[in-house]
Amino acid sequence: MRYGRTVPVTEAAELPEVPEQALPEAPEQARTVFGEYFPEAVRYAELLADAGVKRGLIGPREVPRLWERHLLNCAVLSEVVPEGVTVCDVGSGAGLPGIPLALVRPDLKITLLEPLLRRTNFLQEVVELLGLDHVTVVRGRAEEMLGKITPVHVVTARAVAPLDRLAGWGVPLLRPYGEMLALKGDTAQEEIDGARAALSRLGVVEASVLQVGEGIVDPMTTVVRVEVGESPGGVRFAAKRAKAARTSKTRRRR
Repeated sequence: MRYGRTVPVTEAAELPEVPEQALPEAPEQARTVFGEYFPEAVRYAELLADAGVKRGLIGPREVPRLWERHLLNCAVLSEVVPEGVTVCDVGSGAGLPGIPLALVRPDLKITLLEPLLRRTNFLQEVVELLGLDHVTVVRGRAEEMLGKITPVHVVTARAVAPLDRLAGWGVPLLRPYGEMLALKGDTAQEEIDGARAALSRLGVVEASVLQVGEGIVDPMTTVVRVEVGESPGGVRFAAKRAKAARTSKTRRRR
């Protein structure tokens, strides 16, 4: 059975096309934030405005505000990411926030995790073009990665899912005492309040709202920080984690 309304060809033809939008010149804040990697940031913005739009990874109406709303908004996340840690960007999509974070923080080891092939193809092309040797692209769903990727210190995400579902995917990928940093909007505290029971079951010991990017982006970027204890994922994932560890050891012996 098919659901939904069939749109006649004549009606579909009347839908207005979105005119091509020009990428604005990079703001001065971008030079400050990206530093020596500013040329790479410009190249990434150009790729998003061109191939990113053509492949449906970003809407054409987003092009005029790519710098403020997307690249800078994501790059300032670096203010709350510890030095030299491993990061997994869940549902990376067009590479946000993972690629801007990688450009400002070459000290990090970043995995861009994305289930859709067309998106992982784009991400791999970007990583190679920009020479991001500290970034790896992995195709897959977060909920299927337990035991397949090494647990990380930090999970990042942007516009992926409500906090309770996002935590269910991202928290089990963390190392003990790791943290998930999710870029959210004005309802961040409400999401935390509504997800407290789910977060507790996942072994979360603290959840808070942070504001980053003062003097760089306006409004500032809102981040939900979810911190875990010694058992990321809680009791629910303890058995799965133990099984994955045993499987990994067996493979190494072979």
